[in-house]
Formats: sequence, structure tokens, C-alpha cells
Amino acid sequence: MIALLLLGSLVNGSSPYPDQEIKIIPLYIGSEKFTVEIADTPEKQIRGLMFREFIPDDFGMLFVHETEDYRGFWMKNCKVPLDIIYLDRNKQIINMHINVPPCKREPCKTYPSEKPAQYVL
Repeated sequence: MIALLLLGSLVNGSSPYPDQEIKIIPLYIGSEKFTVEIADTPEKQIRGLMFREFIPDDFGMLFVHETEDYRGFWMKNCKVPLDIIYLDRNKQIINMHINVPPCKREPCKTYPSEKPAQYVL
């Protein structure tokens, strides 16, 4: 079992989301530390990591939903390959899609959760 430890903080600065602050937290998977941007509004979730030219190996985005549900992500307007990790309400990994390539032409492939997920990293 992989344990995720989330610690909160807020970062002020230029935001790709008008009128919203970017929330950044450290996230630990075992002893590995990652920096994670929180996508907790519809605007942040719709934009996700689109249009980013570079994403460090120790950086990610955590999509936070109020309830568990079947989820699916695509790579439209993403410029770099990403890992997609689905977690349940207890922050346990449901399934993963590793090194998902950017979508080059529509229709873009969807990468679904195998069970209801409340969080997506």
C-alpha cells in the first residue's frame, strides 16, 4: 500500500486562473517528496496542465473532487507526456496510466479510472 501525505500551503503569484490563487502543497509518496498544484475548482480542473511547456519530474497536479465517481482524462492541449493516477476517497491508488502521450489530433483518447475515484494526480 502506498501512503500519500498531503500538507497544505498557499502560493501567491501569477495564476493561469483569473481571480484565483494557486494552491501548492508538498505530497509524499513513501519517502519521495513532490510539489503538487491543487485543482479544486471547475476552472482549474478544466485547464489542468494544458499548454505547459515543461513539467518537472517532481511536480504534479492534484484534482480534488467532492465525491467519488468514474473519471476520465484526456491529453488535449497537453505538450508533455503525463502520468495519471486515480485515487479513492481514502487516497488509495485505484489505477494508473503511465507516460500518457499528448493528443496530436482529435478525437483524443480518454484514460479512465477502473473504479470510482475522488482524487486524480
